[in-house]
Amino acid sequence: MARSSTRPTSRDVAQAAGVSQAAVSLVLGDKWRGRVSEATAERVREAARDLGYRPNLAARNLRLGRTRTVLLVVPALTTEFFAGVYTGAARVAAENGFGVVLYPSPEGIGPARDPFASAQAALDGVLASSMAADALTAIRGDQLPLVMLDSDPAGSLGAATVNLDIADGARQVADHLLGLGHRRFLHIAADIPSWTFEVRARALADRLAAAPGTSLRTARTPMTIEGALAAAETALAAPGPHPTAVVCDDDKLAAGVYKALRRRGLRVPDDVSVTGVDDIALAAALDPELTTVRLDAELFGERGMRALLAVLDGRTPQEGDIPVELVLRGSTAPPSTP
Repeated sequence: MARSSTRPTSRDVAQAAGVSQAAVSLVLGDKWRGRVSEATAERVREAARDLGYRPNLAARNLRLGRTRTVLLVVPALTTEFFAGVYTGAARVAAENGFGVVLYPSPEGIGPARDPFASAQAALDGVLASSMAADALTAIRGDQLPLVMLDSDPAGSLGAATVNLDIADGARQVADHLLGLGHRRFLHIAADIPSWTFEVRARALADRLAAAPGTSLRTARTPMTIEGALAAAETALAAPGPHPTAVVCDDDKLAAGVYKALRRRGLRVPDDVSVTGVDDIALAAALDPELTTVRLDAELFGERGMRALLAVLDGRTPQEGDIPVELVLRGSTAPPSTP
């Protein structure tokens, strides 16, 4: 069919398919089953494709009283992890006719200014990381349909929570290092009051405590390479034997630990093994490459958005944490000293 120079309308689709405009609305609104035949529905879809017709979402949303827009609230985009979360969330949203507004909390965590004059008027729902939960107060997002990411299911603000099985990731790290023979551990912990970091710290401590002869020290640091460098240097300078394994809450923190170890003339993994979490590109860029817990950021975003769409539709979201995987690389080995 030849395409018109003007934007095609539903009337054009109806004429091309030989049906009424009402039938076009039913088919393209996916409400045709039981009202028109499968053959008619396919004829309408084919006509719409040939004409390049796209429904006027703005007009439809005005009738429905919905903007078909959701807000994704994340910490400041200082790592590629949350970029992956956005990619996955936006893909699922687009498949369902929704747009995503990305709102990184300016300080990473803590209060944030309202990006809308009235969030309730501009948004249908909110998908938020617990690391940026304080921003919800500013945008009044806790008064909208809300799904929380990496959040305590028992105390969540949201109608649903979607979590990675980060506790299992910590246990996988502990089991791997214990199996190699490590008994002296240093935990470089993110100094962020967030459920996800509390869970991994507790899982790590519990797993190590169950093994005889282990010791665990914790050094807290901002989520920066420089912070991890300073925290690791201070911990390594403490009296007594140095740790043979350093467990980091994030790959970026592991990079800081590498620098601290090299400044003290210690080698990875010959003298000290190091692990991270995330498996961002940095993990494979370090030398030696970093053993780390791989978190599927895009799947995390996808599951979060599907949960929010379910909440908006009055359905029960999929349950169960998203599995994580320990990726073994060159930064871990048996300890050189018992």
